[in-house]
Amino acid sequence: MDLLEVQHLCKTYGSGEAAVHALRDVCFRVPKGEFVAVVGESGSGKTTLLNCVGGLDTPTSGRVRIDGKDLLSMDDGQLTVFRRRNIGFIFQSFNLVPELTVEQNILFPLLLDYQKPDRKYLEDLLEVLSLKERRTHLPGQLSGGQQQRVAIGRALITRPALILADEPTGNLDTQNSGEVIRLLKEASKKYEQTILMITHNRSIAQTADRLLQVSDGALTDLGRCRG
Repeated sequence: MDLLEVQHLCKTYGSGEAAVHALRDVCFRVPKGEFVAVVGESGSGKTTLLNCVGGLDTPTSGRVRIDGKDLLSMDDGQLTVFRRRNIGFIFQSFNLVPELTVEQNILFPLLLDYQKPDRKYLEDLLEVLSLKERRTHLPGQLSGGQQQRVAIGRALITRPALILADEPTGNLDTQNSGEVIRLLKEASKKYEQTILMITHNRSIAQTADRLLQVSDGALTDLGRCRG
């Protein structure tokens, strides 16, 4: 079953001779539980693609369906609620709340939605992310790798249908980058999470299940990864 379906997605900024075609007729599908990496040069359109898939930007034309739901048929209020409950975001810059502890940052999306946390699932996440001993620490007391693990926990806590990761290792050294990718792969398998990850790093991209490439707004499916 396809968890994500993108059909003929186009995004154009400006008009006439000044028009910039950020996405050109992009089509692809991602089955439930697959970990897909998207590579491309700076300015190729890969971040625009991620933002359109996540409902953070509106495409000029085309369709995005997540778990059978059409994002473009929703009004702003419906899209905000859908995004909060069904999409987990992991950003390069962590985006943690500095005044909240590790545990509070992970639980933040649930609190925004007035949902009661599943304490057993929280403990499981803290264990998987090696954060149990850090649960009461503030972001300023953590390393970059630890902060990104908190961001992964925050993305997973709502059990979203889809996780979108935008250069999740961009601010990390080689060792921490490898650990973050390992955790994403583990989440994909352990929790049957569907993950779409943007990266400029080809060696990191090769650890995914499948590789897509964006070049000048057009997408090419490069197929299954050997690693």
